[in-house]
Amino acid sequence: MATFHVLQEGPVNALALNRDNTQVAIGGRNVFKVYTIEEDKFREVCNLRASKHLNLSFSCNDVSWSWTDDHYLATAATNGHVCVWNLTKMGKAMQEQDYQEHKRTVNKVNFHASEPNRLISGSQDGTMRYFDIRAKNAVAIFYSNTESVRDVQFSPHNPYTFAAVSENGSVQLWDVRRSDKCQQQFAAHSGPIFACDWHPENTWLATASRDKTIKVWDLTSKLTLEYTIHTIASIGHVKWRPQRRFHIASCALVVDCSINIWDVRRPYIPYASFNEHKDTPSGVAWKEDPHVFLSSGRDSTLYQHSFDYASRPAKKANPQGVSLNNRGEILYAHKTNVSTLVKAPSVGIIRKTSTTQAPDLFHLASSLMHQFTLSTENKSESQIFIGLAKNYILSGRSLSEMCEHNSAVANQYGKNQISVVWKIMKTMYGEEYLQNNSNNNNNNREDVISHNNLPLNMGLDHNNDNDQRSRGGGDTPAAQFSDETENEDQVDHIAIYNNGFPTYLNIRTGLPKGDFSFGENELDMELDGIMTDFQSGYRNFVTPQQDFVLPNEAFHIRHEIRTRSPPPDKFPNNFPVLSDDQNMPFEEQPNNLLTVSCLPKMPLWDPSSIVLDALKHHAMLGDVQTAACVLIVLGEQRKCLSDLDESTQEHWLLGYIELLSRFQLWNIATQIIKLSWIPAVEQLNQQSTRFNTNCSKCSKALQRIGWLCDRCHSSQYAACSVCHQVVKGLYAWCQGCSHGGHLLHMKQWFAVNKMCPTGCRHLCEYK
Repeated sequence: MATFHVLQEGPVNALALNRDNTQVAIGGRNVFKVYTIEEDKFREVCNLRASKHLNLSFSCNDVSWSWTDDHYLATAATNGHVCVWNLTKMGKAMQEQDYQEHKRTVNKVNFHASEPNRLISGSQDGTMRYFDIRAKNAVAIFYSNTESVRDVQFSPHNPYTFAAVSENGSVQLWDVRRSDKCQQQFAAHSGPIFACDWHPENTWLATASRDKTIKVWDLTSKLTLEYTIHTIASIGHVKWRPQRRFHIASCALVVDCSINIWDVRRPYIPYASFNEHKDTPSGVAWKEDPHVFLSSGRDSTLYQHSFDYASRPAKKANPQGVSLNNRGEILYAHKTNVSTLVKAPSVGIIRKTSTTQAPDLFHLASSLMHQFTLSTENKSESQIFIGLAKNYILSGRSLSEMCEHNSAVANQYGKNQISVVWKIMKTMYGEEYLQNNSNNNNNNREDVISHNNLPLNMGLDHNNDNDQRSRGGGDTPAAQFSDETENEDQVDHIAIYNNGFPTYLNIRTGLPKGDFSFGENELDMELDGIMTDFQSGYRNFVTPQQDFVLPNEAFHIRHEIRTRSPPPDKFPNNFPVLSDDQNMPFEEQPNNLLTVSCLPKMPLWDPSSIVLDALKHHAMLGDVQTAACVLIVLGEQRKCLSDLDESTQEHWLLGYIELLSRFQLWNIATQIIKLSWIPAVEQLNQQSTRFNTNCSKCSKALQRIGWLCDRCHSSQYAACSVCHQVVKGLYAWCQGCSHGGHLLHMKQWFAVNKMCPTGCRHLCEYK
């Protein structure tokens, strides 16, 4: 069956099918029509807005067709009216009833499934009104005590029950025979509920909310949340698929223009998707065939969809995935080869099943997940922290050696990312990098030799201190990253400037000479001539103050320029014939040459921003150890991190010292304090360095330096409690009783005793 549609004059807010599924009524602000559904098109039967007596009652917010009588339609108007239309009448008489009891917009209207004259409505005024279309007024009023009612639906399992959903996220179940109090009320969503729908076979109620979820509630005996579907947008309409127990259709309120069919057992990806609408859909109505349904949309269209043209998002989903955490561990999940096929309608009776279409099958997801961890001997994070702190080298060696050692230590403890950070520090701030920067700063002079016999201008970089040709000097990129040694026999370089970018040629060896070859014999002759002139002392015939010129063409023109260029094979790959005026002085050169007064220097790359981002990233992850240690190892290179304020550096150092203190790594914490360059951190070693002691005889606090007590003038404080001799070396004492002695004597005593050796009966603690 094909998919077809019809275009309307304006957005369509709702649609409804008659009991035979042969006609459809649509309504909107500027649309109110009835169509007959034919095999491949919609045929208009009635346009109710063609009446001469138009009013706000024709502006439909919702439309419902009677389940027992095809002649009656009910509409919910934006002005608060509930209208009943008789399609057998003409003109103004078609509007058989106009109930004006609601004070605000009516959001939903529904006919009773078995009572032909019963009708219920839900409004923004927070009330639901029960109508008998034969009466002029509502027969019952239900007060929800909420801000507004967005949807009301009669239960297909109990003729006296209906459900109402509100904008406060609650669901109410009412009995039409009791309007004073609802039977049941529960909070279903964290946001406003826009729609609900009863399952045609089970006692399930589906609710859709702004919180981007569709929830299925089992109302059999005890309220139970059976399923939850997570969507990408707020849901404005839901409808169960007939003859399919677990399938439900949804329309988004904003953002998503697709109509998704969900299997509630797989809540994260739609079972099928229909993408014909260009704007958000406003309603879905299933025909009795589960493979065909109708939809309306804000894009002013009415569609009939067929499952033959459905998109299956599950088939496009990636069957495998991988995740990497900051510790270098990998999680890998993949779909298993063996899958179980289960028929979707596991319970219930299928009334009509097409013989030409196979029943829908649902694939139970079956997958495996593998975890790959680093071989760190199952060490905990605290053990890794202690191991890194004990094995890191933060001073006493060159920066490159410290970074290389610390990288190996981090790699040993399974911290691959931290190991890479240390390697990057070595590359950016090691001695090799500093040496290249020094060469670039010292060699600030570049002499350029311009010769009109060559196809391109050529320049020689040289050192002013001697006559040897430069190897790696200058400001060019090749010079900055050169790996040349200090060997006297190392090859020389000549920079050929091609369109402003230098290409270095190797003169003494037979290596490739740049990116292009211009003929070996002639080029060697010209280079030999240049080298002879250079060695003869003519390397300064162009002073830095003089301007040099560039020809406007790289090659001499051999023939007259034609309107169309000849094929490439007519241009041989060699040098043009040199002219006789090749020795012409620069003052006599033609005036049509480009003059360049000075060459711009290539700017040096500053890696400080990348280093700063890396340190902040590790600090944000809680790895203050890496941030603090890298700052200490950088030493004077920290000045390059101008954007890193001193307060942040102090915060990292103090945080690392606190962690070291928690693990009782006192020596390492002291080393960090000594290596600190921030006054607030350096002063930590100057705090709490005073010990208050008491006289062992009279227990008075000793106020001055010395062995004599100010009160009793006794010197027993300095006497050993074991040997009774004056202690002249290390003195150990108990802070409880103030008795002490030689360190070795006290250690030996407390190895076998617990009380003080003086007999004061104090239980001293020796550590």
